[in-house]
Amino acid sequence: MTRCGGGVIVSGMEWEFSTFGKNLCEGSGIGELMDDLGQALARGGEMRMLGGGQPAHVPEMEAVWRRRMEEIMASEGGLEKMLGNYDVPAGNEAFRQALADLFRKEFGWDLSHENFAVTMGGQTAFFFLFNALAGSFPDGRRKKILLPLLPEYIGYANQAVGEDFFEALPAKVEKIGPHQFKYRVDFDALDPGDEIAAICVSRPTNPSGNVLTDGEVEKLRVLAKKRGIPLIIDNAYGAPFPSVIFSEVEPVWDEDMILTLSLSKLGLPGTRTGIVMGSKEVCRAVASMTSIVGLANGNVGTEITRPLIESGEILRLSREVVKPFYQKRSAQAQAWLESSFGDRFPYFVHRSEGALFLWIWFEGLPIPTKELYQRLKMRGVLIVPGEYFFFGLAEGTDWKHTRECIRMTYTMEPAVVEEAIEIIAEEVERAFQESPSA
Repeated sequence: MTRCGGGVIVSGMEWEFSTFGKNLCEGSGIGELMDDLGQALARGGEMRMLGGGQPAHVPEMEAVWRRRMEEIMASEGGLEKMLGNYDVPAGNEAFRQALADLFRKEFGWDLSHENFAVTMGGQTAFFFLFNALAGSFPDGRRKKILLPLLPEYIGYANQAVGEDFFEALPAKVEKIGPHQFKYRVDFDALDPGDEIAAICVSRPTNPSGNVLTDGEVEKLRVLAKKRGIPLIIDNAYGAPFPSVIFSEVEPVWDEDMILTLSLSKLGLPGTRTGIVMGSKEVCRAVASMTSIVGLANGNVGTEITRPLIESGEILRLSREVVKPFYQKRSAQAQAWLESSFGDRFPYFVHRSEGALFLWIWFEGLPIPTKELYQRLKMRGVLIVPGEYFFFGLAEGTDWKHTRECIRMTYTMEPAVVEEAIEIIAEEVERAFQESPSA
């Protein structure tokens, strides 16, 4: 089988891809990222993997997962039920009711199990939500998803079943220290038109680790409500779990909003368990899509975590184990950046407010970060070039910033991160020294 311009050639015959097929079958930034991640993990120590969203193996959390698996194994019929039964398309009802009870107790939200739907990971949740809300309509209209703070998550970019799917607003860039900066929503430029189907943000933001303030979230919520569209908040790293968020925030929800959560960053990426929280109508729609696309969701993640949600232990673990672990790793990686980079070249690190990454801006970098990515890969270091995170910009936009940033994760073993940072420093310095203006 070989690829052709718009499909594949099999046994000498050309099978043409549809528009849907071209969007999903011909490669993407997220696909390249996951391929690199898988290959690096398979090679063991040969590659310093600072590119993917692989969570760390946190010993205390792994002990919890082992304990829960032992409890399931010891319970009569527990393993057989978990592995041998289909759940309903919306996900295990006891799991969803446990979430409703927890959030009602913690935040006073009026919820039932019908306000939740389980998906095969957060990525699947966004595929469902984006394509249900935006795209082509029977009367010929086209609607888009508005991203009010670009750069935004690489995994959204190729989700569309169609073209011209996103409208994105460049963030305001604010330098807040000698080597630190922060993105802020440009509310003066934010004016959703009739073609906008929903507003979507990740909090903390992947890639930058930016956390929208409670005030920014409230402004977006009010604006979305005024325009009669949902505000979607991607909580894959955020509150109330896994709480990889280093600033104080107040979780907010009402039935005009859609929140998504995930078990991945708690330490269960292999279970592929995402959670959509919204109105009963939204969750019924998500369940319907699950039944069509995959019949049902996996049972393992919901069964492992259900008792932790029922008891509230999931919140304690998030606050006392997960958050401090990553906050310490982030601080250490930033110290290594400062030590290795020094004054060798211009750089700014986005204020680390959450998520598993540091977002580094090399102001004036003379080569695109896609080229820097290739140079680093040759030296056994994987990062993610920033270009992939800037999508949905108006045609003709030339924002040099999009070619000057990289995302690196700090979740690998500390010695690996420290070594990789020094190699990054060497390659960036070389790029500046090779520049004719140097």
